[in-house]
Amino acid sequence: MNYYSLNKQAPNTSFKDAVIKGLAPDKGLYFPESITPLGKDFFEKIDNLSYSEIAFQAIKQFISPEIPEDILKTIVNETLSFDFPVVKLNNNISTLELFHGPTMAFKDVGARFMARCLGYFNKDNNEEVTVLVATSGDTGGAVANGFLGVKGVKVVILYPSGKVSDIQEKQLTTLGQNITALEVNGTFDDCQTMVKTAFLDKELTSKMQLTSANSINVARWLPQLFYFMFAYKQLHNTYKDIVFSIPSGNFGNICAGMMAQKLGLPVKHFVASNNANNVVTRYLISELYEPKPSVQTISNAMDVGAPSNFIRIQEIYKNEFKTLKENMSSYSFSDEETKEAMLEIYNDCNYVADPHGAVGYLGCKAHLKENPNAHCVFLETAHPTKFLDVVEEVIKNKQPLPEQIEAIMDKKKVSIIVNNYAGLKSYLLT
Repeated sequence: MNYYSLNKQAPNTSFKDAVIKGLAPDKGLYFPESITPLGKDFFEKIDNLSYSEIAFQAIKQFISPEIPEDILKTIVNETLSFDFPVVKLNNNISTLELFHGPTMAFKDVGARFMARCLGYFNKDNNEEVTVLVATSGDTGGAVANGFLGVKGVKVVILYPSGKVSDIQEKQLTTLGQNITALEVNGTFDDCQTMVKTAFLDKELTSKMQLTSANSINVARWLPQLFYFMFAYKQLHNTYKDIVFSIPSGNFGNICAGMMAQKLGLPVKHFVASNNANNVVTRYLISELYEPKPSVQTISNAMDVGAPSNFIRIQEIYKNEFKTLKENMSSYSFSDEETKEAMLEIYNDCNYVADPHGAVGYLGCKAHLKENPNAHCVFLETAHPTKFLDVVEEVIKNKQPLPEQIEAIMDKKKVSIIVNNYAGLKSYLLT
């Protein structure tokens, strides 16, 4: 499979080069040249397939022949070493739990998959690859854990100071080895801009091989389509009109769901659930796409003012606004509404949701007002204890720490303060 830049000003390239480069030379995101549906029989027989078999069949066309099928099967098996349960809250709403991996966030799958792909490509290469990644919360921890100890790979994570939760910060600043955390005085958008600037800095790229593990990287983004197929397997015998509500920040996760739909997944509609960072919600009303500086909320992983992956969504729907609007709705919710939703879920369903999941739940409720016969699944993207201060304040109930979180609480934070791009460049060159 070859990939092309969405800016259409760079040569097409292989999966391997797309993974290693991260961003095309013309600043564009890479996109696969073709998408071949899996066939109706695949979904009719999905009950007989394991998660690993589903994932392998779904992803192989985007990767073959550069990674042999036996190696790809091993990568998939190692990536999916934990569960993805659907929990029914009521007759119309369920949640897909994506927090059972090592860092208790949905990004574990993409980070683990990409780390293994890059490890395979780098196995006979003596040159070091530097993975440069910006995080608004969970990406950093997932990438740090996924790439920890990978041969020939150095990971540099930029995160906005004071704008990630304490546990998220611990997960990306305490591992050591080949992982370095850079603490930026700014927002996630500032971090993301610095990463993109580094990729286009010829002085840097002439001296080191840079790649990204944000969802701009195809190997981080594409494996997220697995989630939607796993949920469909668990629900399709009970519900026919399945809709997904995805807490959306950089829009990689919902974009991956749309790729699953292009592969033939029988899903009619997606809901992009936003916090106050609602550029896409406003776009679907006005047809004007106007990125703005991000604002800080309690659902911090979604604090993105210029979502990178939205251009991929536009490509999926051939830049036809009407078609996109038929397939996706979007709603925006305040912190106060999010807290009220967390309390409602806890009181009515005896379920503890994190702030991001609560935004997804509100998206479900908004969709169901107009579509009462649908069954709406919101993605619970991170374990609630990763946002302990908010969760315990809202539900007034102390939460036990899971083993994965307990293990890092007493570790010492190690980070390097960076104030601007010059600081990042100076660090990378030295």
